[in-house]
Amino acid sequence: MEPAPETAWLPDLLYDGGAFRSGVALVVSQGRIARLSRDPADLARARRLPRRALLPGLVNAHSHSFQRVLRGRTERRSAQSHDTFWTWRETMYHAAERLSPEAVYQAARMAFVEMLRNGITTVGEFHYLHHQPNGAPYDDRNLIARAVLRAASDTGIRIVLLRTAYARAGSGRPLEPAQQRFLTPDPEDFLADTEALRNSLPEGATLGVAPHSVRALPVGYLERVAAYARDHALPLHIHAAEQPAEIEACLAEHGLRPVELLAAHGVLGPRTTLVHAIHITPEEIAQLASSSARVCACPTTERNLGDGIVDARSLFAGGVPVCLGSDSHAQIDLLEDARELELHLRLKSLERAVLAPDARPGSLAARLFACATQAGAESLGIPEDAADFFTVSLDDPALAGADEDSLLTHIVFAGGRPAIRDVFVAGKPVVEDGHHPLETEVTREFAALQRELWRNAP
Repeated sequence: MEPAPETAWLPDLLYDGGAFRSGVALVVSQGRIARLSRDPADLARARRLPRRALLPGLVNAHSHSFQRVLRGRTERRSAQSHDTFWTWRETMYHAAERLSPEAVYQAARMAFVEMLRNGITTVGEFHYLHHQPNGAPYDDRNLIARAVLRAASDTGIRIVLLRTAYARAGSGRPLEPAQQRFLTPDPEDFLADTEALRNSLPEGATLGVAPHSVRALPVGYLERVAAYARDHALPLHIHAAEQPAEIEACLAEHGLRPVELLAAHGVLGPRTTLVHAIHITPEEIAQLASSSARVCACPTTERNLGDGIVDARSLFAGGVPVCLGSDSHAQIDLLEDARELELHLRLKSLERAVLAPDARPGSLAARLFACATQAGAESLGIPEDAADFFTVSLDDPALAGADEDSLLTHIVFAGGRPAIRDVFVAGKPVVEDGHHPLETEVTREFAALQRELWRNAP
């Protein structure tokens, strides 16, 4: 058998092992990194990327792609006495009720193109929009999930679809009309639908499961989904401790806080990621650490919704890894999420370099960059050798004056989309010189969707 063909890329600088190196080619075979090479033969045949630095692709571990339609539509005061996550949710429900499968596809394409242009190569899509607006399943019970997967395939992003279980509005609470689209009341139906999707995934896509939250599932249902994830070695993601009201409801129903409940019923483990985990105690952090679970912070969304600030300092000190997500897509910029993880704590603590692991120059940027890359990949089960990477222009004004030692700090604390030039997924270019081939079409069709969706909006 002939060896698999290889492709090599040679940037001016390559980020590896916490430092930038020059004169190193990245060699790709069958979508995986074969080696980093200084071999003259590899250097001679490599495609050159002049005035570029190459870095691992960013991993967006928590996305609701349909919520891309909400951007700019919720930044106003409602008729309520004050606005919170719960009033924002009413506008989200307005959109969720009205989106057809094709509209979900268009919204997902828009979100995914924007992610790719911002250096995000993998998305963990927390998918809970399953049924028709009246709650009746489609003939294909995974029709909307397949629309999202098609959007990922068409745009070129790597996707882990986190199929979400949702069975109730909360203990003793009546359903909101829009929630009918989310609900699968019987856990056996949810697992059968999930298994059907798992066995028919398009190439390059993988699957995880996502009990939506402790308020959305009774305990027995939660245990069944967790057991399925363990049996099939799947990632399990769950919203937890985003809002104080959620904790109060959990205490009233179970006599336990959300993290305590998850620990008591075997949901925590090395493949478990808690999304948000803002309002947690030191004892709960210890429970997360002892189970090898992790947290996904979504700082731009948490700031936008007024949720609160993830205490990343205590999580790191307790040995809990932190990854990042763009969640509601109020903006899509994972480098911004990375720096907000630190900057929000500066405002709260009146200190600087709060999350720096030590006094070495660049150690803070390296920690935050690892949250946006390695920690997200581990949360979603992405192989370490996946050939997903992006480049930044060394001539971008935001990076002017950086040397090899300070470049990562410039990228993390001042970089943004204009500096990102090329993006590769499984070794294939999907963004070249700052442009995605579908961006004009996708943007035009999304704009038409928005005009229709928000005409006569409340």
